[in-house]
Amino acid sequence: MVSDVSFPRVNGVSTSIQTFRRSLAELGHESVLVAPHYGNGDIPHFSEMGNVPISEDGLEVVRVPARPVPRDPEDRLMRYGAVVALADVLAARRFDALHVHTPFVAHYAGLALARRLGLPVVETYHTFFEEYLHHYVPLLPRALTRYAARAFTRSQCRQVDALVVPSGQMLATLRGYGVATRAEVLPTGIDLARFVGGDGSAFRRAHGIPLDRPVLVHISRVAHEKNIDFVLRALAQVRREVPNVLLVIAGEGPAVPHVKRLAHELGLAPNVLFVGYLDRQTTLLDCYRAGDAFVFASRTETQGLVLLEALALGVPVVSTAVMGTADVLRDARGARIAPDEEAGFARACVEVLRDRELRARLAANAPGDARAWSATAMAERLAGLYAELAAGRHRVADAAPRAAVPAE
Repeated sequence: MVSDVSFPRVNGVSTSIQTFRRSLAELGHESVLVAPHYGNGDIPHFSEMGNVPISEDGLEVVRVPARPVPRDPEDRLMRYGAVVALADVLAARRFDALHVHTPFVAHYAGLALARRLGLPVVETYHTFFEEYLHHYVPLLPRALTRYAARAFTRSQCRQVDALVVPSGQMLATLRGYGVATRAEVLPTGIDLARFVGGDGSAFRRAHGIPLDRPVLVHISRVAHEKNIDFVLRALAQVRREVPNVLLVIAGEGPAVPHVKRLAHELGLAPNVLFVGYLDRQTTLLDCYRAGDAFVFASRTETQGLVLLEALALGVPVVSTAVMGTADVLRDARGARIAPDEEAGFARACVEVLRDRELRARLAANAPGDARAWSATAMAERLAGLYAELAAGRHRVADAAPRAAVPAE
């Protein structure tokens, strides 16, 4: 696998990669992840390191020299040549496929690496660029960024052998763009064993939140495409009905200054608590459980893993159902689907906060919703795709004409 992001960089792509790799390993399949180094400055050239993967949490990773991305200090830009140069080392491993997870250096270097290794290429379409790009180049007209995003997507999707798409809505969008590449709707799934427990009372005590205070929780990368502005404006309406409501926002990202400024402009400073990144094995679980409901309104999610995490922990969800979140919420009995407009979203939040019986019913049903998205089942399907593509590549190679051997 090749990706421009991975843990310790926290986002949905990192979570997806780790979840699939752990589940594949449990099923007996090996994988190596090629990803950026996140330290200060470049790491030594691989010739000085022995060119071998290292183990991180029991999974093999090759950390590629990388430099910070301008205006986004969390991310790194890998060296293209360093990725491609791994071919000699990786050739001995007899891989079945190369899986690209991001569309930047990883895409183009991954294609070059796959050609050297003679491997089919799978790419997961994690990011809905049409709704993403304009946040990062706001000076360009929205119509232009939409056109550019669609053209960029068509070009990249046509360069790979198969696509993994986390939702049916995203696949329909790609087909609408004119992408004809083979595609499998294959969401990440959730490792249910990792989303149990959590102590909401401990989280509240640690942050000075009264145990009886109504709390909404939002967990995501704090980025413009997550639509947190919408949640804050809806919160202003919720406060009219529930004056002491508190919104806990867990995460970091480039939009933190903007979101904090908006909260202040809306007069919501007493009603919003920013807690930054949390440990995924401890305090993150506590944060989820501290909420009377988990709220979410992103329009760009290709899946929405945080919804599954909240449901698995028995936390009622109030969310819009757009793109990937529509798949997660379609049959969910632990969630209240809210309108994609602020007043309706606020009404749904108020209803859940005020109705104790409704909250209890949603909380009881939520873990069952999450169980339908088992990570193991999704990993089995992904392994099957790898095997099918590898078999097809072998058949093509066997059918290729052989050079004539001159007679002696």
